[in-house]
Amino acid sequence: MTLDETLAHLRAAHLMVRDAQEWDGLTTALGSAYEARDEDLIEQLRPPYLQSWRTVTGNALRDTFDAAGISVADPDHPWGIATLTANGFSAEPLLCLVDEADAHATETAGPDTIRLLTFSEAMNHYADCLAPFFDNQVQHPR
Repeated sequence: MTLDETLAHLRAAHLMVRDAQEWDGLTTALGSAYEARDEDLIEQLRPPYLQSWRTVTGNALRDTFDAAGISVADPDHPWGIATLTANGFSAEPLLCLVDEADAHATETAGPDTIRLLTFSEAMNHYADCLAPFFDNQVQHPR
């Protein structure tokens, strides 16, 4: 399986669960809860938000990653989607941009330490994380 094929499966699997506007709506709602520092709403929204992303990767994309020779494990980072591993290389796509100076605080991060990614940004970050697994293949422009 090539990177382009894997990325097409990745995007399609996520869009079968929700369209891009719904994914972005979840991101916006959670981001707004962080901005308002509404701990109750964060606690209500964050687990299903993370679980949605993780379930698509861990379940719906299992065959895709198996075909590409990439194993999928639980993420290490609190905002990680999964830990992807193949041939001694690992990557962990995240759902946010993290200020590295505050990386240790990501579990309880606020709007000053993280910025949640839109669906498009998350897909681009995912693609960047997957690219090294396919570096020896000739790629077509995306």
